[in-house]
Amino acid sequence: MRISESLAGFRVRSALLAGCAFALGATPALAQDSDEDTASSAPPRGNVIVVTATKRDQTIQDIPFSINAQTQEDIQRSGSVTLEDLSRNVAGLTIQNLGPGQSQVAVRGVSAGQVVRDQPGVKEQVGVYLDESVISLSLFTPDLDLFDLNRVETLRGPQGTLFGSGSVGGTIRYITNQPTPGIVEGTVEANFNVLESGDIGAHLKGAVNVPLLGDTITARAVGYYTEYAGFIDALGPGGGEDINDGRRYGGRVAVRVDTGEGVSFTPRILYQKVEADGFNRQEIFNLFANPFTTTRPPVQLGEREQYLRLQEAFEDETFLFDIVAEAELGPVTLTSVSTYINRDILVSRDASALTGSVSVDLGYPPVAVLLPSNLRDTTDLETVTQEVRLASNTDGRFQWLVGAFYSEVDRVYTQRLPTPGYAAFTDATLGAGTSAAVANGFPNLDSPFNSDLPYDISQIAVFGEASFEVTDALTITAGGRYYDFEETRTITTGGLFANGDSGVVDETSSDGFTPRLLLSYEVNPNVTVNAQASRGFRLGGVNDPLNVPLCNAQDLALFGGFQDYDDETLWNYELGVKTQGRNFTFNAAGFYNDISNLQVTLDAGSCSSRIVFNVPDAHTMGIEAELGISPAEGLNFNLSGSWIEAEFDTTLPGALAVATGIREGNRLPSVPEFQLSASGSYEWPVSDNADAYFAASFTHVGSRYTQPADQENNPRTFVHGLPFAGAPATASTTVDLLLDDYQLINLSAGIDFDSGLSFVIYANNILDENALLSFDRERGGRARLGYRIGQPRTFGITARQTF
Repeated sequence: MRISESLAGFRVRSALLAGCAFALGATPALAQDSDEDTASSAPPRGNVIVVTATKRDQTIQDIPFSINAQTQEDIQRSGSVTLEDLSRNVAGLTIQNLGPGQSQVAVRGVSAGQVVRDQPGVKEQVGVYLDESVISLSLFTPDLDLFDLNRVETLRGPQGTLFGSGSVGGTIRYITNQPTPGIVEGTVEANFNVLESGDIGAHLKGAVNVPLLGDTITARAVGYYTEYAGFIDALGPGGGEDINDGRRYGGRVAVRVDTGEGVSFTPRILYQKVEADGFNRQEIFNLFANPFTTTRPPVQLGEREQYLRLQEAFEDETFLFDIVAEAELGPVTLTSVSTYINRDILVSRDASALTGSVSVDLGYPPVAVLLPSNLRDTTDLETVTQEVRLASNTDGRFQWLVGAFYSEVDRVYTQRLPTPGYAAFTDATLGAGTSAAVANGFPNLDSPFNSDLPYDISQIAVFGEASFEVTDALTITAGGRYYDFEETRTITTGGLFANGDSGVVDETSSDGFTPRLLLSYEVNPNVTVNAQASRGFRLGGVNDPLNVPLCNAQDLALFGGFQDYDDETLWNYELGVKTQGRNFTFNAAGFYNDISNLQVTLDAGSCSSRIVFNVPDAHTMGIEAELGISPAEGLNFNLSGSWIEAEFDTTLPGALAVATGIREGNRLPSVPEFQLSASGSYEWPVSDNADAYFAASFTHVGSRYTQPADQENNPRTFVHGLPFAGAPATASTTVDLLLDDYQLINLSAGIDFDSGLSFVIYANNILDENALLSFDRERGGRARLGYRIGQPRTFGITARQTF
C-alpha cells in the first residue's frame, strides 16, 4: 500500500470520527428531557420543516444525509436577496461572486478555480433546481428572486443518483410556494434602502393565490421589480458615480389542475430579466489609470473605484415553461416533469485596456492604444428536459423510486470585440490588407477578435433508489444512476487576435454509473446516526484553442498542449448525526471526498485565454454543524459553521507546478477553511394584536484564493511590461493574492400585526466591511488588476401586507 493511500484512509477515519464525536457531544442535553418526551415519537415542539430532497416529502430530520433548508421566514428576517446572501448562513456552502448574474457555487470545498464568461464548455459542480426543473448553467447560476419561496434546500455531497451530472459537490433547490386550493391569499411587499455611497435602491413585489374553479383549478401569480443601488465609482470617459446599479424584474404564474381522481397538472411560466450597468470591480491597476504614467496624468485608484473608457453592461433574460403531472396509480405515484428554458445573456465589458495592451506589444501608436474597445460575450441557450419517475406511496418498510431522464441543450456562445478604427491602424502598422487577411469571414474588420461556439449536449439517464427498514431503527438505502452523454462543439474564430479556426468540430462522449449507499440508525426517537458512501461525476470536454497571437513563448509552451479533459469523479464518505429535543435541533457531519481528475480552470498567462485540465488526485475533508435552540418563549439562536480542508494530492512536473499552483498540499481555490454564522432573535408582544422582534447576525468567511496559482510566489509582483504613456517597462504592482477573511454584522427590528401588516428596519454590514470576493486580472496583469467586492453598509425599511 502506498503511503499516500494510508494517509488518505487515516484522513477519512479522522474526519468521520471527528464529525461523529463533535455531533454526539451535543446529545447529553437530551437526557434532561422528561421520560414522556423521550418515549414519544411525536416531533419536538417548534417548526417542522418538510423537504423533498429524496423526491418525496420528509421532514428535514428524517433525511438520511446532510441537508440545510432556509425557510421563507429565514429569508425574510435575514434580509437575503440573493443566493450569495443565503450561503453565509449555510455550513459548507460558498459562493464566488464574479459580478452580477455571474457566480460559482461550491459545496464542501469541491471547487476547481475561477470560471469566467468565456468558458462555455465548463460544466457546473453544483446542480441548481427550481422545484423539479434543472436550471444549472456553468458560471451563470440563475440569480432568481427569492420572493414567495417556501424554502431553499442545500443538499450536501454528490447527488448524482437522483439529480445527475453537475451535482458532484451537491445540489441547490429553490422551492416555490405552490397553488393552494380553496383559499385566497396574497402578499405585497415594498422596500427602500440606502447604501453608504448614497445611492438608493428599492423594490416592489406581490404574490396572490386564487381558486379559479373550486378546488379543481387554482392559480398562483408572483410579480416583482427591484432597483439595485450602485456603489462603484469610475474614472474616465465611460465613468460616473455608482456605475454598477441595475434592476431585476419578472414574475411567474402557476396553475394547478386537480381532477379529483388522483391526477393533477401544474403548468408554470416564469419570466425574469436582470440588467446591470456595470460590475462590482475595484481596480488597483489599469493600463490607462495607474501611478506610473508620465505623459498622461498618473492616477492612484482608491477603494470602490475603477477606470472605464466605455460603459459596461450585463443582461440576462430568462424564460421558463414547465409542467409537472402526477397520477396516483394505486400503490404507486407516476410523476412527469417537462421543462423548456430559453436564456439570452450579454456580458458587455470595457476591453480597452485588454486590446490596448496588445496594441502596445504590437507597436501601435498611442492614439491606437487609446481606442475604446468593447468585448461582447453573448449566450443563447435553449434547453429541453424530460423526467418520468415511478415511486411507491405506501407506508410499508420497503420504499422505492425508479425513473428516466432526457435533456437536450443547445448553447450558442459568441464573442465580438468591436473597436472602431482598429483596422486602419492594423493595416498601417502590420501591412496593408492585414485586417482583411485575418478576418476569416467575419465582416467587421474593426473587431480584432471574433468567435462562434455552438454546443449541442444530449443526455439520457436511468436512475433508481430504494430503502428498506431492516428493523424499526435501521434503514438501508441504495441507489444508482446510469448516464450517457454526447457533446458536439464547433468553433470558428477570426480577427487579428484569433487563430482563424474554421468550423472545427470536436466531440466528447461519456457514460457511467454512479451508486449511493446510505445507512440510517435511530438511536432513539430524537437521535439518528447516518452514514453514506456515494459517487458523483462531472462531464469532461474540449478546451478552446489558445489565442496564439497574444501568447508569449513561455506561456505558449506551458499551456499549448491541453486540448481536452476527462470526466471528474468523486467518492464521498460521511458520517453524521441529527438530534432534536425540547426546543432545539443539532445536526452535524464529518466527510471525506476523494476526487479524481479534478477539472481545474487556469488563466493561461499572457494569452488572454483560460484552459481546463485534469488533476489526478485531490481531496476535501471537514466537519459541518448547525444548531438551533429556543431557550425561552420568543427567544431563538442559530449557529452554523464548517471547517474544510480542500487540497491537491498531486504535484505537476517542473514549471507547470509554479505556473498553475497544482502542488500537493496547496489549497483548492475559492473555498474558506473556516466559515461561521451566528444569529439570534427575540420576539415579544407589544399589544393584544402586535408582536415586535429584534434580530442580529454575525458572519465570518475565512481567507481564500481565487485561482490555484495564486498561492505560488505570493505576494505576487505583476510586472506590467507595457511602456505606455511614459510608464517604464519595469513598472510593477505587488499584490497579496490571499483574499482576506471578512466579517459581516447585520441588525434588524420589526413589528408584526395580526392584520398581516409588518414593518422591518435593518442595517446590513454595519461595519462597512469592504469584502474582497475574488481577484480579477487581464493578460496576466498587463492590462488590468482588481477585485470583485461586496456591498457596503446598507440601511433599509421593508413594509409587507399579507391577506
